[in-house]
Amino acid sequence: MLHAPVASRMRKRPRPLEPSAQRKGEVKFQDVRLYLVERKMGCSRRSFLSQLARSKGFIVEDVLSDKVTHVVSEDNDAAGLWAWLEGCGLKDLPKMQVLDIGWFTDSMREGKPVAVETKHCIQFDEIHRPCEHVLPEGSTPTPVATVSQYACKRRTTTQNNNKIFTDAFEVLAESYEFNEIEGRCLAFRRAASVLKSLPWAVQRLEATQDLPCLGGHTKAVIQEILQYGRSFEVEKILSNERYQTLKLFTSVFGVGVKTAEKWYRRGLRSFRDILAEPSIHLTRMQQFGFLHYGDISRAVSEAEARALGNIIDEAVRAITPDAVLALTGGFRRGKEFGHDVDYLLTTPELGKEEALLLSVIDRLKHQSILLYCDYQASTLDMDQLPCRRFEAMDHFAKCFLILRLEAGQVEGDLQRVEGDSRSWRAVRVDLVSPPIDHYAFALLGWSGSRQFERDLRRFARLERKMLLDNHALYDLTKKEFLEAKTEKDIFAHLGLEYIEPWQRNA
Repeated sequence: MLHAPVASRMRKRPRPLEPSAQRKGEVKFQDVRLYLVERKMGCSRRSFLSQLARSKGFIVEDVLSDKVTHVVSEDNDAAGLWAWLEGCGLKDLPKMQVLDIGWFTDSMREGKPVAVETKHCIQFDEIHRPCEHVLPEGSTPTPVATVSQYACKRRTTTQNNNKIFTDAFEVLAESYEFNEIEGRCLAFRRAASVLKSLPWAVQRLEATQDLPCLGGHTKAVIQEILQYGRSFEVEKILSNERYQTLKLFTSVFGVGVKTAEKWYRRGLRSFRDILAEPSIHLTRMQQFGFLHYGDISRAVSEAEARALGNIIDEAVRAITPDAVLALTGGFRRGKEFGHDVDYLLTTPELGKEEALLLSVIDRLKHQSILLYCDYQASTLDMDQLPCRRFEAMDHFAKCFLILRLEAGQVEGDLQRVEGDSRSWRAVRVDLVSPPIDHYAFALLGWSGSRQFERDLRRFARLERKMLLDNHALYDLTKKEFLEAKTEKDIFAHLGLEYIEPWQRNA
């Protein structure tokens, strides 16, 4: 991921002049404001180039904002750079020149901003952001021609007719995620999302010609699978030690990619290595992640999700009979199995929802079924919303739980492994408690899928000039928040046809 630069500390030397501190006579080019992307360029080189440009009369901004006219990047792949720029929430991004370092060096040599040529531009490429297919006037629509680049304009059920390709794309996306190449990770997830939505199976590469979000790399993988029945690139990734180790470590509750990478670089390759290493201090969440790994790494069935729903509903009704409880996540989208169970919990009376959540936790604790609880209080602040970047977590009160589920509470039986004779299993459960006036946005966000939500927010920003997240919908043109009591209200604000939860498996 690309990050906005942080000024480096300099010993016993004055700080470089901020753009705003440049004396008026030093600025020769008032209409040009540069921003140098630090990643790959490095902090020291960026600092040197910034001072060089300022010495020649250029304005160089240290923070990326809508004031910037020219973004200069060195050695960053186009897909990753554009994905990062789109995530910065810039209103004037389409007006900015996104340029390779070559333009900068030419300008420094000439002592003035040189004309921008095609060779200087870092363009949107087909992997990152293709345009929707537009039919010639008078032509007949075909199933391919009507496929949108946005998942929120496609209906995607759990029936995946192209699993052989999407499974390969998911491995490639995860590999790029492990290597922190966000742009290519998103490109493969978008490509997988498109193929999942098709009501037919791809049998010839020519059939994908007019589909959005399929670039040269994705098509090469499709062609290889069509020809050989497998992807050699994917097989190489699956046999790679680093990929295997990071995949294993991140399967533990509480372990993210950065922690997994840190452990891998220390030479650790197994759970036994981690647990035997005295210098590693596990967080409480990680301790319980290892303790219940056998259970919580195993799929949760729909019957188990319903049983947990009954337990939580009983606890809620004993406290507040008129509370609102809703199953979200993959189970709301019609999936038969998931890795955890997510519920939204709120009250009709504004401001009472957080107390209800705490009371439910206490009740589960008294029932002796609460194995682990990580409670996070609400940090909701409307002055900071909605967020311009895609965030994995919102600001509602929530708790991450591990609950004990008895076999007798489940219709049928528990999901078991061979040789497990216990009468119970541990299951991961998330309870989220939004205020009732944010409930519709939270329900939409927590229902997923993740790619559906990404594209919904991208569509709102790029096509409707609105900002959407789990908390609110903000109209940038009218400069006001738009109210919504239901998910349908949100779709209506965006001018989108309503898509049922079971059709959001993008």
